[in-house]
Amino acid sequence: MTEQTQKVETEMVVRYAETDQMGIAHHSNYPVWFEIGRTDFFKKIGFPYSQIESMGILLPLTDMKCKFIKPAKYEDTIVIETQISTLKHVRVGFHYDVYNKQMGTLIASGETNHGWTDRQLNPIGIEEKFPALYEALKHGHAT
Repeated sequence: MTEQTQKVETEMVVRYAETDQMGIAHHSNYPVWFEIGRTDFFKKIGFPYSQIESMGILLPLTDMKCKFIKPAKYEDTIVIETQISTLKHVRVGFHYDVYNKQMGTLIASGETNHGWTDRQLNPIGIEEKFPALYEALKHGHAT
């Protein structure tokens, strides 16, 4: 994308069930946190994910990566900063930065990439089929 898209911040507290015996958030939580950030992103641009699915659009994950920088610990408040990294005809990518709110430090960063599909998992061109959603994603807000 050539334009800078909106960054959506989602705040949450690391729960006990997300930690290991050392009180450190297990690595398996980060994809869940990315999903929390992504669904909040859609909601804040005016298209809750439930509405997108009711329109017959699915967004299956094609790949994901995460870089762990510092640990998140039990009861830390974290901020998941989500923004679109790529927006193409049949694909969309998101970038995530996860911060420890109290310390103001970056603890992880990652990316997910998704394909736009119908319920039968056939690729769809989001710009043509759902132009309002495409424009909201492109500009970071509902039009």
